[in-house]
Amino acid sequence: MLEKRPTPTSFAVPAKNLAVNLGQRNRERVEVVAKMVPSGKSEAQGQPQDAQAWEDLYRSQEQLFSGEPNGVLVTEVEGLPPGQALDVGCGEGADARWLASRGWQVTALDISRTALQRAAAANAGIAWVCSDLAASPVPARAFDLVSVQYFPLRKDSRVLRKLLDAVAPGGTFLFGSHDPRDLGQEHGDYCQPDDIAQVLGDEWTVLVKESRPRVRPAPPGTPHTRDTVLRALRTS
Repeated sequence: MLEKRPTPTSFAVPAKNLAVNLGQRNRERVEVVAKMVPSGKSEAQGQPQDAQAWEDLYRSQEQLFSGEPNGVLVTEVEGLPPGQALDVGCGEGADARWLASRGWQVTALDISRTALQRAAAANAGIAWVCSDLAASPVPARAFDLVSVQYFPLRKDSRVLRKLLDAVAPGGTFLFGSHDPRDLGQEHGDYCQPDDIAQVLGDEWTVLVKESRPRVRPAPPGTPHTRDTVLRALRTS
């Protein structure tokens, strides 16, 4: 039997801090999870926040991504029993909508207001959170699934520990990224499955750690042919 754990309501803040107008229908869930971090420096990383860069990227096109869920997510989560899920760097919301359609209660987080406005248009019963993860609290042991798909997670960042701590006993941490052989040297400071596996304690069991061909085609104009995947189960 899993131990009783806090729900995502443990990081409640006023809904007025949310940058996305989700309408009355979703306002209750917004009030219990939304937190907007002010612009400036990220306390966790000491780096200028990149919210504006992501805003500019999303605004450059009416739709940045395909609208289909990531192949790593579909492959690894299809058979899991639904529960509370945190979708990190949710973008325009394809992964979050796929999870919600399969019974998950989803909290979807991104730093871009524009991305979340597009995502929220679907009215899928998802809690959309606009926040800089590096400077925002995340409830510990609260989620049955934490999904991190193609999110720029630095090796030296406390964000990784924060995300691992967010997984409830019996829950899953799922990480998907581009194979480093398809990336330039400038991406060397970002996590790959081996980096994450090295920081997992005895309370974790690694179920998948591999590189494999992409399930879905790479975005046009990109060299990505393979994904790296880590799926770990928190046993206690």
